[in-house]
Amino acid sequence: MLIERSELADVVCFLPETRHEDERGWFVRTLDVAVAERAGVDARTFLQDSQSRSRQGVLRGMHGRAGAGEAKLVRCARGAVLDVLVDARPSAPSFGRSAAFRLDDETGRHLYVPPGFLHGFQALTPEADVCYRIDREHDPSEDLAVRYDDPDLALPWPLPVTAISARDAAAGTWQDLVQRLDGAPGH
Repeated sequence: MLIERSELADVVCFLPETRHEDERGWFVRTLDVAVAERAGVDARTFLQDSQSRSRQGVLRGMHGRAGAGEAKLVRCARGAVLDVLVDARPSAPSFGRSAAFRLDDETGRHLYVPPGFLHGFQALTPEADVCYRIDREHDPSEDLAVRYDDPDLALPWPLPVTAISARDAAAGTWQDLVQRLDGAPGH
């Protein structure tokens, strides 16, 4: 696997170098703990695997976790998505900055999302399956959410949004979150 660094501090992409193809189809390695560790990612800490399926235009996000945060390893197993991150770590050099990554079933690119980031994606193909490895048990009391269309973030969604959850539609603004983070202990 190749390791690609992001412009956002601590965000890493993993790109499988070899996809074995024959008359049956193909095979690719989706996780290599030794490669992850070389990139500074402790892949042994992931506790949960989840998968979602979305129709084209569906947008999920922008979500994060308070407290210790939550690390994710994200990939698109079917179709393609535009995956977007926002650094919500007040002490990070890339605080408030965003970056977008195309994840698809052709390249097999995986995105490591460190704790403290907001994460969301939009399905680009008729169906898109996104798989997540998560390093903490879910605690709903720590959920964070910011509107996908917040004008301060101006996130680069490429398609009209065809559907979002009620939770995402009711999410607060980036400024609301910044005020919450400023009031958090240790900030």
